[in-house]
Amino acid sequence: MESDNKNQTFEDLQVWQEAKELTKIVYDSFSDNNDFGFKNQIEKAAISVMNNIAEGLERESQDELKRFLYIAKGSCGEVRSMVILAKELDYISKDRVSEIQDQSVKVSKMLSQFIKKL
Repeated sequence: MESDNKNQTFEDLQVWQEAKELTKIVYDSFSDNNDFGFKNQIEKAAISVMNNIAEGLERESQDELKRFLYIAKGSCGEVRSMVILAKELDYISKDRVSEIQDQSVKVSKMLSQFIKKL
């Protein structure tokens, strides 16, 4: 998969690009939200996904890469958990909930595949 090219940068990785898309969706979905604690936490969780992929790849060690990919995967779960709460608090529309959940699951599955290839 993506780990075969030793000269590949994190920006080249499809999983990082999809994680960046997740972050953009989260930021857009909560831009008008006034619950700043909630907003800050879900944005941090989304950013954590893409940044842990980047940090892991930059470490240039497979063990460290794997560790950071697992952290990124955990952050995907945090995003989904918070979106469930956002739905129950009527912070975002059902369509946005589905969009964030679908993108988060997509990234999580891609991370699982990447980890298995290491």
